[in-house]
Amino acid sequence: MRVAVKPSVVLETRWYEYLVRFVFGGLVTALAGFIAKKYGPVVGGLLLAFPAIFPASATLVEKHERQRKERQGLKGSRRGRLAAGVDAAGAALGGIGLAAFGGVVYWLAPRVTAWVTLALATLAWVAASALAWIIRKKV
Repeated sequence: MRVAVKPSVVLETRWYEYLVRFVFGGLVTALAGFIAKKYGPVVGGLLLAFPAIFPASATLVEKHERQRKERQGLKGSRRGRLAAGVDAAGAALGGIGLAAFGGVVYWLAPRVTAWVTLALATLAWVAASALAWIIRKKV
């Protein structure tokens, strides 16, 4: 499956699908906050790293791709699963970038100013994500 950016997909998404993402993301974040209050900020912070809207987004990606194929008279279930799989792979690669960002912040925050830390952590995020993408393409 070829990965591409399709801005027109924004128009295909219904208002209630955005609501599902918003509610699910909010619930996951609130749950992480409650757990942080009970078990401390370290445990809560780990849970906040969970991509809160990914499960809702993956199901919507699958649904939209399936519907697009069905409008063309084809059975779209396989294509929908493939699209959701590509979305999941992208989320995993983004997680690698997030880990790089977090590691740089953890290491630099006590040593340099917040702006320098943020700038270098952002560069690390971009570099790690791009490297992960390049490695994925080669493998």
